[in-house]
Amino acid sequence: MIFWFTGQPGHGKTTLALALLEHFRTQGVELFHIDGDDLRALTFNADYSRAGREANIRRAQTIAHYLQNQGRLVVVSLVAPYREIREELKAHAKVTEIYVHTTEERGREDRHATDYEAPLMNFINIDTTGKSIEESLQRILDQL
Repeated sequence: MIFWFTGQPGHGKTTLALALLEHFRTQGVELFHIDGDDLRALTFNADYSRAGREANIRRAQTIAHYLQNQGRLVVVSLVAPYREIREELKAHAKVTEIYVHTTEERGREDRHATDYEAPLMNFINIDTTGKSIEESLQRILDQL
């Protein structure tokens, strides 16, 4: 299973991904985490154009799909603004897409993808506006 957290920067993707990882670890389940910022640092990809974002998304998808094929549970926290690319992975792998969004300003608005496309179907909708990490995590767990 791949748990794919998508949404704009600063909306809570990585925070909730880490909370989900910790939740499963306390139950003895180990997951592998792929974070967009970490992946960019590892691959020296500071390109936030469409081509740069697509390259980062496809790298994350390849790694996640490989790990899933090895029997690993994977959590991905990545902006991944292009719906079509996210849907490609969902067509070839077992993916739970988790759309994280907020109306609050959190200081990462300069990294927002102006062309972000929210999911339309088969996703968990998490609005973190005014919600604690625990409340948002519980909403995810309730829908799994």
